[in-house]
Amino acid sequence: MQHPSESKAPKAVPSRLSKADRRRQLLDMALVIIREEGANRLTLGHLATRAGVSKPIAYEHFGTRSGLLTELYKSLDREQVNALREALRSVQQNLGDTADVLASAYIHCSADTSGEWHAVGAALSGSEEMGAVHQALLEGYVQLFVSALAPHSPLLPADLQRRCVGLVGAGEALSVMMLGGHCSEKQAAEAFASLIRGGLRAPLPPP
Repeated sequence: MQHPSESKAPKAVPSRLSKADRRRQLLDMALVIIREEGANRLTLGHLATRAGVSKPIAYEHFGTRSGLLTELYKSLDREQVNALREALRSVQQNLGDTADVLASAYIHCSADTSGEWHAVGAALSGSEEMGAVHQALLEGYVQLFVSALAPHSPLLPADLQRRCVGLVGAGEALSVMMLGGHCSEKQAAEAFASLIRGGLRAPLPPP
């Protein structure tokens, strides 16, 4: 999963871009700034300068720095979700293959964004916007996991839902561990796949 801005930094473009294209250009440039200078340097004024537009244009699109970071976070997340869905389309119909593909794709998305997703999330940490956005995105991942794993699950729907909440949390923690250099992408994916397989076991009957 390669971001449009990874090959080279976007150049200043004509002001007659459509609103949607201008927004995309600004988001692409915001990623370049994070990659080259760090998330702390990402402000609306600096973004406007790097993108070759006036400050009012940047403020018109995002309103505040938190608004910009929130939109960037959502954009990166959409790419991750689309990559996960694409990977799951080729899954064989058994739990082992599904767990392997789901785990590998989830962990690879974090590796493939070079930590940008987590950097943006850290920059938003503590903001009112971040709490609501992060919760909504996590719920989206939980539903994706439920949909992928339900055909292989002996669990009641409510039990599967709760376990997928835990699995998504585990995947997020393993991604952070990998990005911190404490394990490889392969090790994180293998650990996550094992957790997914184990998480779908039916509970033991009471003694």
